[in-house]
Amino acid sequence: MSETETPTLDAVVPAWLSLRETGEQLGLSPNQVRQLVREGQLVALRHGDTREPEVPADFLDAGQPVKGLAGTLTVLGDAGFDDEAKVRWLFTEDDSLPGSPVIALRENRGREVRRRAQALGF
Repeated sequence: MSETETPTLDAVVPAWLSLRETGEQLGLSPNQVRQLVREGQLVALRHGDTREPEVPADFLDAGQPVKGLAGTLTVLGDAGFDDEAKVRWLFTEDDSLPGSPVIALRENRGREVRRRAQALGF
């Protein structure tokens, strides 16, 4: 792959969950998961050969959405990112964190992640 080619979502996100699987982990129905997506608390995307949208598995932790994810998604949206760009940004390594923003969120470093996300809007 050349430097100008964008990796596929499947190359960026290591694991995905169907809406049903996401609901099972959260104790919700697939329709309730869709509501979380509509509210911006989660992102679900079609990728690769999937017919239905799926949620990145790393967005969930201990039966809940990762702490700070919803706020980060809002900040990224305010910076003009669409859902695919939000997911790509969250899973892209950032040497200043270190690691990817989603890993930092999972490690309860949401303030650092949101500060970087806010800088994208300026």
